[in-house]
Amino acid sequence: MKIAKPATDVFEAFVNPENMAHYWFTSGSGRWEQGKTITLRYEEYNAQLDITILEIEENKKIVYQWGGAGEQTVVTIAFDEAADATTIVDVSEDGWKENDPALLDKLLGNKEGWVYVLTCLKGFLEYGVSLRGALVK
Repeated sequence: MKIAKPATDVFEAFVNPENMAHYWFTSGSGRWEQGKTITLRYEEYNAQLDITILEIEENKKIVYQWGGAGEQTVVTIAFDEAADATTIVDVSEDGWKENDPALLDKLLGNKEGWVYVLTCLKGFLEYGVSLRGALVK
């Protein structure tokens, strides 16, 4: 997803829970830093989960692990700033179990979720609008 903001702004939208509340999770237990476990809350779904920050390269990359026991995956969010101060955000998620009979449904739901998060991020950073609670399954 291309965001018309510099990488510093896009990176800060992920690591700062006050910014994240405008486009993704309702709240987070703290700023994302390498080695920390962060509790994220999503009020619309009455859901809470922990993520473990594995690696952070400021304004370049965030790597974290999430998911329940036996279902954990590793997410890498990369930020590539262009000369015009726009940023390409690339999300990949690894660790899926290939023999899981529900894998296709999980992958499709995951893809939809990331597209929605990045769309909400774009709306927040470029236009100052909060779309995060607009879609509740």
